[in-house]
Amino acid sequence: MSSFRGRNARDHRCRSRGRAERIGSMTVSPSPITAPTAAPSAPLTTDRLLLRSVRRGDVAAVTRLWTDPQVRQHLGGPVTEPVIRIRQRRIVGAAGFHAVIRVEDDVLLGLVSVEPGARNGETEVSYQFLPEHWGSGYAREAVGAVVARVLEEVPSVVAVTQEANARSRRLLEAVGMEHAESFVEWDAHQVLYRLRRD
Repeated sequence: MSSFRGRNARDHRCRSRGRAERIGSMTVSPSPITAPTAAPSAPLTTDRLLLRSVRRGDVAAVTRLWTDPQVRQHLGGPVTEPVIRIRQRRIVGAAGFHAVIRVEDDVLLGLVSVEPGARNGETEVSYQFLPEHWGSGYAREAVGAVVARVLEEVPSVVAVTQEANARSRRLLEAVGMEHAESFVEWDAHQVLYRLRRD
């Protein structure tokens, strides 16, 4: 299941060397500069999950999110090796990125990211989960918890996914978000979902 940043800003836009790339809230250039200095996201727990910042030991599983054809189906395809190497250096401890960990066995299931002001000033939530963990409600549980936390701080939250990504659309509706806009971006039909604080 995927609705990560690439579903709006597809990863193919930065496939060539020498161009910057957006990874959630980070702009990544191919040059080896230091990682963002903002504080990592505060941990968040649900009945089955721990959402915490990404650790070095998570990098192999996170890399699968960038290379798995099923995960990448609506995200412009697998990420290129040079970009993967940049991401591997930058993702550890990066602000706004939550590694989704199953508490019972400490397995990484996916990522949820939060990007303040990403869409016309509104905070955007994005996510990717490994295919073997689809269909168990983990994504709904994790995304729902993150959306609830975001709405404690801001009046609304949005998420964007490809119109063709029915699984992702169902997830967004399950956490209470409503279809608000349709548009074409990165050569694909996109849909924006929104939830406002009560």
